[in-house]
Amino acid sequence: MAGMRNSDFDFLTGHWTSRQRRLVKALAGSDEWYEFDATLDCQVLLDGNGVFDVLRAPERDMEGLTLRLYNPDEGVWRIWWAAKTSGGQLDVPVVGRFVDGVGTFECDDTWEGTPIRVRYRWSEVDTPRPRWEQAFSTDGGQTWEVNWVATFSRS
Repeated sequence: MAGMRNSDFDFLTGHWTSRQRRLVKALAGSDEWYEFDATLDCQVLLDGNGVFDVLRAPERDMEGLTLRLYNPDEGVWRIWWAAKTSGGQLDVPVVGRFVDGVGTFECDDTWEGTPIRVRYRWSEVDTPRPRWEQAFSTDGGQTWEVNWVATFSRS
């Protein structure tokens, strides 16, 4: 509702360290992962309806930013990601909401030429170690392959 403060992402405010795990090759039937450390600096803005963070993983030469905007009329978040390697482009936004403490956000996109469904999921947000994961589906969301998982800790 208009004028109401959105607190969905308040848990993420501040400075975090994280352990990141990514599949070496997504959608290839592989179970080979690599791991690295990253930091996350997050600000909650616009009465909770805007969230901005920067993820940095120097050892992987990786830097990316996330912009989350909440539409109170629709009751949904749109989440955009852009990496240093994105060439000035924001990814297609995932769209969704929190239900029972778990945030699920999805969109249609393309991965290396293959049409996919993308899902971000935030869980354990009421614990000291929130968890985020990204998964892809090539069958419209019937089955999912998780390809990126991050666990966060306050630094």
